Amino acid sequence: MAKATPPPATPTSYEAALEELEQLIARIESGQLPLEQLLSGYQRGAELLAFCRGKLDAVEQQIKLLDDGMVKAWTA
Repeated sequence: MAKATPPPATPTSYEAALEELEQLIARIESGQLPLEQLLSGYQRGAELLAFCRGKLDAVEQQIKLLDDGMVKAWTA
């Protein structure tokens, strides 16, 4: 009987998730993945994207709180 593959770990940070996502996209775009790995890669990519969006949303909410709920224009 084949062993079940453990689910991928939750990323430790936004940067780690983004790096994994970029590597995954490169592998998918290479066209070298078998169909099963392509599907699981797509699913993992969706998980990573959701994780990154969640982190960005959390930071945006913190910034809004710091700015008293006012969204201010970004100045460099």
